[in-house]
Amino acid sequence: MVTTERSTPIEDYAFLSSTFSAALVSRAGSIDWLAFPRFDSPAFFAALLGTEEHGRWTITPTGGEVTSTRAYRKGTLVLETEHRTPEGAVRVIDAMPTDAPGHLVRLVVGVRGRVKMRLELRARFDYGAVVPWVRRIDGDWSAVAGAEGLRLRTPVELRGEDLMTVADFTVAANEEIPFELAWHHAHEDPPDPVDVRAAISETEEWWRAWSQKCEAGGRRADVVRDSLVVLKGLSYTPTGGIVAAPTTSLPERLGGARNWDYRYCWIRDATYTLLALLEAGYTDEAGAWRDWLLRTLAGDPHNMQILYSVHGERRLPETEVKWLPGYEQSAPVRIGNAATEQLQLDVFGEVMDALYHARRAGIEPEPEAWEVQKVLLDFLESHWDDPDEGIWEVRGPRRDFTHSKVMAWVAVDRAVRTVEEMGLEGPLGKWKALCQRIHDEVCSKGVNGDGAFTQSYGSPHIDAANLMVPLVGFLPAEDPRVAATVDAVERELCHDGFVRRYVHDPDIDGLEHHEATFLPCSFWLVDNYAVLGREQDARELLDRLVDLRNDVGLLSEEYDPSSQRLLGNFPQALSHVALVNSATLAGHKRGGRSRSERTAP
Repeated sequence: MVTTERSTPIEDYAFLSSTFSAALVSRAGSIDWLAFPRFDSPAFFAALLGTEEHGRWTITPTGGEVTSTRAYRKGTLVLETEHRTPEGAVRVIDAMPTDAPGHLVRLVVGVRGRVKMRLELRARFDYGAVVPWVRRIDGDWSAVAGAEGLRLRTPVELRGEDLMTVADFTVAANEEIPFELAWHHAHEDPPDPVDVRAAISETEEWWRAWSQKCEAGGRRADVVRDSLVVLKGLSYTPTGGIVAAPTTSLPERLGGARNWDYRYCWIRDATYTLLALLEAGYTDEAGAWRDWLLRTLAGDPHNMQILYSVHGERRLPETEVKWLPGYEQSAPVRIGNAATEQLQLDVFGEVMDALYHARRAGIEPEPEAWEVQKVLLDFLESHWDDPDEGIWEVRGPRRDFTHSKVMAWVAVDRAVRTVEEMGLEGPLGKWKALCQRIHDEVCSKGVNGDGAFTQSYGSPHIDAANLMVPLVGFLPAEDPRVAATVDAVERELCHDGFVRRYVHDPDIDGLEHHEATFLPCSFWLVDNYAVLGREQDARELLDRLVDLRNDVGLLSEEYDPSSQRLLGNFPQALSHVALVNSATLAGHKRGGRSRSERTAP
């Protein structure tokens, strides 16, 4: 097969998850990304960031024109893809069993006629770098390299060809052919075989039982449910952590260097995720996420990071994978994330807000949680006015980012509310004075002559992060500075109605070239329209954003209106969280509710 350099469009992928690890499968039936046993483990198939030479697994019809359609089984991440050819039709069912982590199963089902099929499996361990030792063991295909192994089981006859495993077979109507791929430690026996048909049925039943608990209502209830299924798919069952995305280095600009590893858990996503889960009735998942947060924060607040691994590991050194050319030649490909070394003051506000809302919803934390929170407040009291790298993790000099100061205010405000509303002990007078001091400074130094909040103190630039001002309760929606900020965002940051994070300036973010529009910020604009009472604008923009989802309901981080392409890591948790929260907020009467007003029953 001829190797091509052009990558499959990001929106052409579907997402599979066991809630331990994940895979991406294209419409054509190629699994181009697969990591076992964790989301952040080295990939066995990395064609997503290179070519077929870097590992993939395809099962596709051969000969003649092929037309393909696909859909998840309702409320699940069990994917059905139907391929139609002049000779007939075949259905491929893909799933990652939730009760058998480290497995991926595929079932080829004949629909009509007789369809010739081709399997090509090119396993490349360690992100495409290592060609494993492949052999037959007890009739199974076995691949081993270093500490890890894969085992493929199928009744189809396999053979080696050009450093890959291939098979040619024909599927007749009503015939079913199973395939099971299983991960194991190389020094241990592989797991026992699974019944592929039963595994798919049980996985579907598990997902349906989970998604049917969703309490979302209204005309977008199915959209909300589907996004919550994605969030569940991005959650790591053993710890409750939720990764930002299952991929690394999918570019924010084609051919550019804005390529980051998102297979980790960001602290700032805590409140967004917690509210999305609580509003839909998922208190167990909200509690598990809260518990992950508390465990991860343990220790000196001076050492608090903005992101951690799914297990809470802190050391995530950023390195470049030189042998991968990147998605559509967007290099470098990065593993790990240097943002762990940054100071981002907004995370203090997110932590305090998340724990405040958890208590307000009746999810009681560990007894020592309040002591941890007070230590965080002690640190913030001495450091809230420090320059930082801000919410966008800029790699330029530290600045007094307005959003960071607003979120520092949120941290102290939620501490005050916790004492006043829930009876916990704390230096209420001191915190109230600090709250007022931060508020006064932001309103004095973070607003331009037009009354709009600026990116940083004294900056001429606008930043979409300041759309959070009314949503976190820093100012009421009727304050003219809120409307002025929305006007400035519409005027300076909107492209075809969608929102960029900020005006590109290499002196600020330390990077060349601009990026596409940022989908979470676009949802925040929906939220602002809602709290401002601009209900028609909120509905129209929300509908446009919902329509950006691909054919199986997935969103990435960014969208380029010019090329009409999804960009960035995929699927993106924050985009789906923002969709859930916007659909909920816009659905309330009287112009919606700010985040600070929302609670679970």
